[in-house]
Amino acid sequence: MTYRHPERAQIRVVDVLSALGNPVRLAAVRVLDAGGEHNCSSVLEVIGVTAKSTMTHHWRVLRESGVIWQQPSGRENLVTLRRDDLDARYPGLLDAVLTGAREDEALETAPTHP
Repeated sequence: MTYRHPERAQIRVVDVLSALGNPVRLAAVRVLDAGGEHNCSSVLEVIGVTAKSTMTHHWRVLRESGVIWQQPSGRENLVTLRRDDLDARYPGLLDAVLTGAREDEALETAPTHP
């Protein structure tokens, strides 16, 4: 099986932002930002998604927007963040989005004072 991945020059900011605008996809990208290749199942476990069929759509959106590389490896798929391509096309964008996601999470988990 071969997947469609846009070339670096074909990556468009509107597609990247749309892909990262979904909380499940953003959570997956946060896991992938640690670097290296990850199998799809390990990412699902970390972000708490139990249905592989649900993630199939999310992986396709991330792949076709140019956010990830996805390649078959036996019965699994390996995914990698396309950080170099994203940083080359839109310097600082991925860092800003991931920093914002961490800050939002901190606000959501911070205790509220009466």
